[in-house]
Amino acid sequence: MAKPLTDQEKRRQISIRGIVGVENVAELKKGFNRHLHFTLVKDRNVATPRDYFFALAHTVRDHLVGRWIRTQQYYYERCPKRVYYLSLEFYMGRTLQNTMINLGLQNACDEAIYQLGLDMEELEEIEEDAGLGNGGLGRLAACFLDSMATLGLAAYGYGIRYEYGIFNQKIRDGWQVEEADDWLRHGNPWEKARPEFMLPVHFYGKVDHTEAGTKWIDTQVVLALPYDTPVPGYMNNTVNTMRLWSARAPNDFNLRDFNVGDYIQAVLDRNLAENISRVLYPNDNFFEGKELRLKQEYFVVAATLQDIIRRFKACKFGSSEKVKTTFDAFPDQVAIQLNDTHPALAIPELMRIFVDIEKLPWSKAWELTQKTFAYTNHTVLPEALERWPVELVEKLLPRHLQIIYEINQKHLDRIAALFPKDVDRLRRMSLIEEEGGKRINMAHLCIVGSHAVNGVAKIHSDIVKTQVFKDFSELEPDKFQNKTNGITPRRWLLLCNPGLAELIAEKIGEDYVKDLSQLTRLHGFLGDDVFLREIANVKQENKLKFSQFLEKEYKMKINPSSMFDVHVKRIHEYKRQLLNCLHVVTMYNRIKKDPKKLFVPRTVIIGGKAAPGYHMAKMIIKLITSVADVVNNDPVVGSKLKLIFLENYRVSLAEKVIPATDLSQQISTAGTEASGTGNMKFMLNGALTIGTMDGANVEMAEEAGEENLFIFGMRVADVAALDKKGYQAKEYYEALPELRLAIDQIDNGFFSPKQPDLFKDLINMLFYHDRFKVFADYEAYVKCQEKVSQLYMRGLGPSWQALCWAPRPQQDKVGAPRQPLLSRSLVSAGVFNRSVHQNPRAAFSKYDASPLLRDSDPIVGGVPSVFEKPAEMAHRLSLRSLR
Repeated sequence: MAKPLTDQEKRRQISIRGIVGVENVAELKKGFNRHLHFTLVKDRNVATPRDYFFALAHTVRDHLVGRWIRTQQYYYERCPKRVYYLSLEFYMGRTLQNTMINLGLQNACDEAIYQLGLDMEELEEIEEDAGLGNGGLGRLAACFLDSMATLGLAAYGYGIRYEYGIFNQKIRDGWQVEEADDWLRHGNPWEKARPEFMLPVHFYGKVDHTEAGTKWIDTQVVLALPYDTPVPGYMNNTVNTMRLWSARAPNDFNLRDFNVGDYIQAVLDRNLAENISRVLYPNDNFFEGKELRLKQEYFVVAATLQDIIRRFKACKFGSSEKVKTTFDAFPDQVAIQLNDTHPALAIPELMRIFVDIEKLPWSKAWELTQKTFAYTNHTVLPEALERWPVELVEKLLPRHLQIIYEINQKHLDRIAALFPKDVDRLRRMSLIEEEGGKRINMAHLCIVGSHAVNGVAKIHSDIVKTQVFKDFSELEPDKFQNKTNGITPRRWLLLCNPGLAELIAEKIGEDYVKDLSQLTRLHGFLGDDVFLREIANVKQENKLKFSQFLEKEYKMKINPSSMFDVHVKRIHEYKRQLLNCLHVVTMYNRIKKDPKKLFVPRTVIIGGKAAPGYHMAKMIIKLITSVADVVNNDPVVGSKLKLIFLENYRVSLAEKVIPATDLSQQISTAGTEASGTGNMKFMLNGALTIGTMDGANVEMAEEAGEENLFIFGMRVADVAALDKKGYQAKEYYEALPELRLAIDQIDNGFFSPKQPDLFKDLINMLFYHDRFKVFADYEAYVKCQEKVSQLYMRGLGPSWQALCWAPRPQQDKVGAPRQPLLSRSLVSAGVFNRSVHQNPRAAFSKYDASPLLRDSDPIVGGVPSVFEKPAEMAHRLSLRSLR
């Protein structure tokens, strides 16, 4: 097998082809050397690779600054409607390469770095992941920012600048160990502090009611210092802003004014204030009672709303500036999207500003507030819906508790008038829960205070309307809608899989990068054997490169022609990594039973982080690593089967594994996964999907035909029926010999001989407390995996993609011809389905992340094309030369 070209060798080919403007390269080299000398105060004799990375990052940022300033000037002068995306998580990953792509600078930067004798890939690997998120929630927020900038929307992301992001995961003796993610220890070349916009945030205190109005007094003050990061759109001159707040103590103290004891206490008080932005809480669903977490949630919304109102009041019309003195136009100028319930306190905070500070009547303030907010729900798991103890809110935010009580009273009065005899409905719909101590239901607060509520996949939205928030949906059915999640194809195709992006561009041009509906044009190339072979070659090259990465980082040598079976996501019971692990044990047992029997080689790759306080998730990781120790070191198994746990899974690691994947596992229990976006990323990169009818899998199957995915297991209705009947795990254990053998091996210490009882908790959970019914789907899952192996075997490994592209028309129920999704996993979940034949709008275009505005909202304009393009934009990005 031919060794793939290194990135350095590819750059040499690029240089020979001469496709990059010489003046651009010279300008970049000049900027690089200028920053190395004058920003970093280094020369080539003493500079480190990290210095070179920072010099390059500052050089690329120079090309952002002009666009960034002009974008904000345009918004200021034209006053378009602005979208504010409030999220406590933004899982951005690395910035350098994405910025180079969106600015059209990657080729020129590659060539400049090559001519300077440096390795671009080495520099890119130096950059820290901005891991300001736990997983899908934060990564979705990052995709939204990219897409809104690309669409030219006047959009802002608001969150917290955590000093420590999602922890670094280390695997020691098979166990997860958490280490601090000090991602800012070397500095961040992309951010710009804005001390001139520092704002006060108040906590504690008391409420003073007077004839002049209500005041929140005697508070403790923390300052919110904003740090701005540019978010460039793809090739459109728009550069939006992500503003993250950092907590600061209000006043520096003078040493002469304190004795030693007071000084120590002053230092401690200062640290307490600044702890608010110190660390990202892991997503362990146990925030209740954590005062610091509640402080974080209020801190970000209080600072953000002050900033939004400041911007709303200040605008420019032509040559004259005008300060708004009324708020009638507020919802027409401001759209605030709440990313889950974490920023829910924005609702009572805006009411406090309107009523207490701006002196608006309650009814007017409430009307404006409801029209301004929209709420995205991300989960149907009851334990993940935030509820805060009333006594904690009363202590920390006394005025806000009063406002919440008032909102709730008016809300319940309305319910009582509409349903006078339904007392229990009042209890179910109240913002205040009484059972087990008074708690505020933050999801209910979001629903009542918003004009729109959306789920993130069709099945999830249906569950939200018919089960989770059924009473609210019955009250206001038009308020509830679906907005299926999406991804940005810039990062998840151009950046991570340039070979595939290049092949697509050769066939249909480059417009698909901003319009995924263009991928439908690939339909005409299904009979092109050369194209199919090129697709297979790209996949195999990606697999070989990832195999080399595994050997280097994990000291694991694997067969790059084996099927890469990948399951990477947060470790949680409902995501069912346990089911995958049981299948690995079953495959191991089959090989041991008959070593000579034909077996399709498979490399199973599992990755993800468990919340530090989530015992069962950490036990699942230990089980996976224990099974891997046995499987990978058994000479009978050899290279037929390998199990790898990817340590410290993160965005930059996803960018490596996703393009190399053959099979994507999306196997949550039906009705538990809100959407998922990993399924889309894998499909966009040519992986096939095995999954349940859950989350966005459902829409992918509807678009392309269920027969064209590896769908298995119970549906939502089946799960409900089993719950009603009563799930008895032991029945499956006794009826399925292979399941029984696998469970017995785990239970008896086969995979943990030094601690035979190590996995007793897991076994006990599976038999007696498994809400996610692993045993119930085991048989269907194993049979479905057998079909996967059969198809891969027919494809002879590397030609899997070519086989998948072979046209095999089938007739659906309305008679429109449909190509199987297996033949077009490249173009993501069914762009060739029957709806395309009936409607030229591509079905999958909705999976490009886009802002969640009201349907009636006008699409606000971005930076106009009349902007004079800088010299470095004269050269259009050529996908043919992407690495």
